Amino acid sequence: MISIEDLYSIFRQHPKIVTDSREVRPGCLFFALKGERFNGNEFARQALENGAAYCIVDEKNGPDHERLLKVDDVLTTLQGLAAYHRQQFNIPVIAITGSNGKTTTKELVSAILSSQYPTHWTKGNFNNHIGVPLTLLAMPLATEVAIIEMGANHQGEIDFLCRIAAPTHGLITNIGKAHLEGFGGLEGVKKGKSELYRYLAAGKGVIFINSDELYLEELVGSHSQVIYYHKSDAPSLEHIPMEVKLIAEQPFLEVAFLDRQGEMVHAKSQLIGTYNFNNIMTAVALGKYFKVPADKIKQAIESYVPANNRSQVVKIGSNTFVLDAYNANPTSMKNALKAFSQTPAGTRVAILGAMLELGEYTESEHEYIANYAQSLGFGKVVLVGNEFKEIAERKGILYFQNTNSLKTWFDQQGFEKTHFLVKGSRSIGLERFLLAENAH
Repeated sequence: MISIEDLYSIFRQHPKIVTDSREVRPGCLFFALKGERFNGNEFARQALENGAAYCIVDEKNGPDHERLLKVDDVLTTLQGLAAYHRQQFNIPVIAITGSNGKTTTKELVSAILSSQYPTHWTKGNFNNHIGVPLTLLAMPLATEVAIIEMGANHQGEIDFLCRIAAPTHGLITNIGKAHLEGFGGLEGVKKGKSELYRYLAAGKGVIFINSDELYLEELVGSHSQVIYYHKSDAPSLEHIPMEVKLIAEQPFLEVAFLDRQGEMVHAKSQLIGTYNFNNIMTAVALGKYFKVPADKIKQAIESYVPANNRSQVVKIGSNTFVLDAYNANPTSMKNALKAFSQTPAGTRVAILGAMLELGEYTESEHEYIANYAQSLGFGKVVLVGNEFKEIAERKGILYFQNTNSLKTWFDQQGFEKTHFLVKGSRSIGLERFLLAENAH
């Protein structure tokens, strides 16, 4: 069995790590992970033939080869190697978790800090027990700041990720009704997400808190290393908390904050929805804390364009679509509906996909969202997915089982000059309906 130290020496010579045999390239390290439907050990020989320098495997009775490195457990080894690599750095490592806004906040913070420092951050949604180690192992030795997104759907997961990434700084974007099934209700979400606070407190790390958000201050306790920030209509340098002003909500969010001399700096973002203000504010607060010049903060905010089906504004013909189909839970759904209701007058249609991982709360939360959407006076509310079926039939709301039937209906309507909100869990695939529409 190879030790982590010896494996790290090999990693330094072959830093490209691959966990999918189809992505093997000459000189890489192939970690033969196992899943419910695959066993990477079965592809190790092929990986070597395709040019992998070494394969890390954990089947004791598998074939012997000088470039097949046997370990007790491939996943545990990957995580241990990532933790070992992390310990080679004496730099700020910022952990970001929360029920909503993690990825947008991470992208904004990264845009700001990378304008001033060599910065490494989570790409895409690599935020779980495999993604976090892969993110850390991709960190160049010249990195001066790292930003690690941490996702979780059950208690204990954030603590586990912290023990791998060893963050020195961290924040929780918010506490909301996400992954209620795995966490066991809202109290479980609070307990699970606040594992980040407890880890940082134990290591005398720095915690950033948006004091406008519910629950965060009560969860942090008496930890002394806390940086507060909040929304203010009149930001001042005299207040200890960092303050950011919301200037405008339409058509995109515009904010203002003070530079070191007390001059007001305005930034016009390309983000929509009041729920994104907190994400911008968090990024401004971290930028100021890490002494990024105000003009660079402004430029980063103004240059950031959301992607990956997150709060994207898509114009197709005379219609405008707010596409937010990457994820959905009761909190983010309500925030999106509220923001959409504040768009300028015109015909508005809310197309809502089902929310997953709610467990015993599935029926009540879908009913609440359906009622809330109906109360906002939209031209139409359209519900998609099995979880909405019963409530839609009971309340006489337009309903479709899947994206294909939604598309068939949509094509028959001839919509013109209409605003659409398209919001739902990723697995519902509402973006496919929009992609098909855009292809015409």
